[in-house]
Amino acid sequence: MKMLLTGNEAVARGAYEAGVTYAAAYPGTPSTEIMETVAEYKGDILAEWAPNEKVALECVIGASLAGARVLATMKMVGVNVASDPLFCAAYAGVNGGLVLVSADDPGLHSSQNEQDNRYYAKFAKVAMVEPSDSQESKDMVLAAIEISEKYDIPVLFRMTTRVCHGKSLVETGERQQVGQRPYVKNLQKYDLVPAVSRKLRAGLEEKLKRLEEFSNTTDLNFIDWNDKGIGIISSGVAYQYAREVFGTTASYLKLGFTNPLPMDKIRAFAKEVGMLYVVEELEPFIEEQLNAVGIACIGKAKIPNMGELTPDIVAKALLDQIRPTIEYDSTNIPTRPPTLCAGCPHRGFFYELSKRKNIMVTGDIGCYGLGGSDPLNAKDTSYDMGSSISMGYGAQRAFERNNENMRTISTIGDSTFFHTGINSLIHVVYNRGNTITCILDNRITGMTGHQENPGSGFTLQGMPTKIIDIEEVVKAIGIEHIRKVNPLNLKEVEEAFDWALEIDGPSVIITRWPCILKKQNDADHKEFGDYRGTCMVAEENCIGCKMCIKTGCPALRFNKESKKVKIDASQCAGCKVCLQVCPVKAIRKVGE
Repeated sequence: MKMLLTGNEAVARGAYEAGVTYAAAYPGTPSTEIMETVAEYKGDILAEWAPNEKVALECVIGASLAGARVLATMKMVGVNVASDPLFCAAYAGVNGGLVLVSADDPGLHSSQNEQDNRYYAKFAKVAMVEPSDSQESKDMVLAAIEISEKYDIPVLFRMTTRVCHGKSLVETGERQQVGQRPYVKNLQKYDLVPAVSRKLRAGLEEKLKRLEEFSNTTDLNFIDWNDKGIGIISSGVAYQYAREVFGTTASYLKLGFTNPLPMDKIRAFAKEVGMLYVVEELEPFIEEQLNAVGIACIGKAKIPNMGELTPDIVAKALLDQIRPTIEYDSTNIPTRPPTLCAGCPHRGFFYELSKRKNIMVTGDIGCYGLGGSDPLNAKDTSYDMGSSISMGYGAQRAFERNNENMRTISTIGDSTFFHTGINSLIHVVYNRGNTITCILDNRITGMTGHQENPGSGFTLQGMPTKIIDIEEVVKAIGIEHIRKVNPLNLKEVEEAFDWALEIDGPSVIITRWPCILKKQNDADHKEFGDYRGTCMVAEENCIGCKMCIKTGCPALRFNKESKKVKIDASQCAGCKVCLQVCPVKAIRKVGE
């Protein structure tokens, strides 16, 4: 059967066909849909969201040692979090096949950096495969599982945004019923104390030698002979771009298995062609290794190592061709920066925060990162998951030592708090910090598309579960000063800030209100009621002061001719933040 699938959906299908029985992940674009699709194979695969990527990979490693075929998925920065168990798993190897998907994000569509995770395969000394379309995304999962079990090693499955989200036809197959391998206790393999690891280290080098032999013979690395005047070595989606630009005017060595590289095959290919190009996205991972063994090639001297590649970029870089495009007047295109949705529970919180003076606001990774955008401007930093609390603590210590009249306020979401924020807050308590931590609980993992988390009450596959209560967790680690507020009630938020700023010691403000886009469940209805609605402006009362516009709500429009504000009813969710801000009470909620 043929199906039109994204690369992410194809990976999930590949996991199903490969006989995977356990999968774990932390959501992160562009990887999220893999696990959401895996979760649909309920009868065959147990799929779970983990609190963070390290936990996800460790759970997968444990299941592999128990004999199951397993899959872990995450975006590229998630591999940073999971790198500790990854390096250890390379030494210990596997029992059931283990595949780790790293979804890289060239062009930073939804990421804070642009790292090329192919280097993790070389660094950690694990095998690596790179699909270039949806069919390969499915097929290579099966191949990766087999490689993992045959060579006793984890396999890094490197994807990029265009492969993850692009669609193409996929020919599907049947599920392999392989059964679970028996678990055998083996301290000399799995107990990574130094004496054991020293022996495993030597064994790992032997595995890599055998994997290079495999790399030179596998069909995952193949040559397509055409005109031999130009030879192109490529992998991943960059191969598709090279094919589109050069067609049959060049010969190709297409690499699907990329660590270790097939150096014998590469040398043989290089001898047969004239000019040799390496077309790869982001860093010169392949090119550097060719240069190291004396194979002359051209790559990053012409092809940029920043941003996504496109056929246009490849054509300009290697052929000096500028492809025709539609001309337009870019001055007439308005900028559309991302903004908090109309009705977002974070808006009222950041509106009040923006009024505070002598504070540094350390932000985190989530929708609330938009609190730093105009007109709110209520954020100073954003680095990595869970960093807001520890960075805020460090900044506060520096201010105190320098006798500066500054306070730090850390903002972090519910899912990010469970991810790595808890550890940072423990540090604050243990070291007698004096920071204000604001945990913005919108009842779901909002930024990546509404995935469940430990505080939502449901598992990935829809099973009701114990809700991890953030307030109780905060109390348990030693926070004595805690306030819970409705972030859309500006008076509550203002009073909470006043209260926290007077405290000498660590305090926590928990905002609790559902994401406006969240599908409400029974618990939501019971706790929050039917809160959706629409606000309207009584134009005869509006004085055109634009105070409501300063909340940054996209449902508000200021008419320059009439000097009045209007509300777009199709966007308005009735959160009433603008109503509270209006100095002349010209806004009301319909029906109230």
